[in-house]
Amino acid sequence: MSDLRVRFAPSPTGYLHVGGARTALFNWLLARKQGGTFILRIEDTDVERSTQESIDAILQAMEWLELDWDEGPFYQTHNFDLYREYVQKLLAAGKAYKCYCTAEELAAKRDQAMKEGRKPKYDGTCRELGEQPADRPYVVRFRAPQEGEVAFDDLIKGRIAFPAEELDDLIIQRSDGTPTYNFCVVIDDAIMKVTTVIRGDDHVNNTPRQIQLYEALGFPVPRFAHVPMILGSDKARLSKRHGATSVMAYRDMGFLPEALVNYLVRLGWSHGDDEIFTREEMIQKFDIANIGRSASVFNTEKLLWLNAHYIKTGDPVRLAGLLLPHLATRGIDPQGGPEVAAVVRTLQERAQTLEEMAERAAFFFKAPDAYDEAALAKFDKEHLRAVFDTVAQRLAGCAATTVPEIDALFKEICADKGWKMGQVGQPVRIALSGGTQAPGIGDIIATLGIGEAVKRIAGARETVAA
Repeated sequence: MSDLRVRFAPSPTGYLHVGGARTALFNWLLARKQGGTFILRIEDTDVERSTQESIDAILQAMEWLELDWDEGPFYQTHNFDLYREYVQKLLAAGKAYKCYCTAEELAAKRDQAMKEGRKPKYDGTCRELGEQPADRPYVVRFRAPQEGEVAFDDLIKGRIAFPAEELDDLIIQRSDGTPTYNFCVVIDDAIMKVTTVIRGDDHVNNTPRQIQLYEALGFPVPRFAHVPMILGSDKARLSKRHGATSVMAYRDMGFLPEALVNYLVRLGWSHGDDEIFTREEMIQKFDIANIGRSASVFNTEKLLWLNAHYIKTGDPVRLAGLLLPHLATRGIDPQGGPEVAAVVRTLQERAQTLEEMAERAAFFFKAPDAYDEAALAKFDKEHLRAVFDTVAQRLAGCAATTVPEIDALFKEICADKGWKMGQVGQPVRIALSGGTQAPGIGDIIATLGIGEAVKRIAGARETVAA
């Protein structure tokens, strides 16, 4: 074990966004690479917007992605007494002060500053206030140093510096006594001994304020790595209008967790020209130095390509278990039908998602009640009757069970009757599945079983060739 301690700290005000999942993944990979500790912390101080439903959704997504944590989950709302204790320490040390300015007064100050072309920061009205009224509500502000600069060496972006005069006196405790985000984060990271903070670059402007708080409280300052954001295809920040952004939405769309993880790790990080990584390879090769400084564009086609790869190379038994919920949403009960893993084997070569596979698998568990009339219209009824009668008779009288044996039987039928394979295979495929977009005839019949195949061919004979 190393001294490295990293954390993922989502706010439970909604689902786990793919951007958050990527941040969690980078933290997890660094911890696993260096033998460090990965902490999960739920930042639920926004009491009005935080929900148990969102907490459950975040934990479910983390578990689905197999991003296991070593400590936690910790909840900020359990630490309110601790935050108040540190607020009092800053007040006692003269490093924080009570501010009695009303919301209306603050709005007027901001408007005036904007009119005068000044940065709309707090003007310090209460910073040196002598007499403090006892009966007026107040917030607590941090007394930020006003000279010099606040600088840090970002592990991704390089050196970043902010003039201290641009940083106003941050509110660290609201008028209702609840602590604010920037203050809670500093206390939590310090108490949890976090050594490296990997987070989205939308937090860059928070970092100098947090560094000032670390220093004021005498805490060691962690290293920071700010990951560039994820953009949609139009180069705007990824949002719902670009498609799904929730991790669990991708699960419901039929993506595999390993495909999404592999895709997310390549959004901003690279290892040569490699595209496909096992989890072990990700851990072995991951390095923060290889995270780019530019934003990444989310490409659904690339994700589909990766997902198709993992389906194609996946264990059919595992895929069968993952397929069950997608069958259930279609009202399909596989009980009494062919083995689901056997069905998967016939479909995994071409399926891009489990949703697509479930759609194509439906006919295995429910005989078609309609047939592709346009495809059947290419054959006259006399030919269809001959094909259905011949194939049903030959199947019923054979001992073939494997795909090669069934394929050989169809070649014999074609040779005996002088038919081309398309003249036999297409009508039989329609009879078995209802359409033309189905696996090979041998795969279908071997999976359904001879008895069910004969039954379906006979049914099609009565329906379409009478």
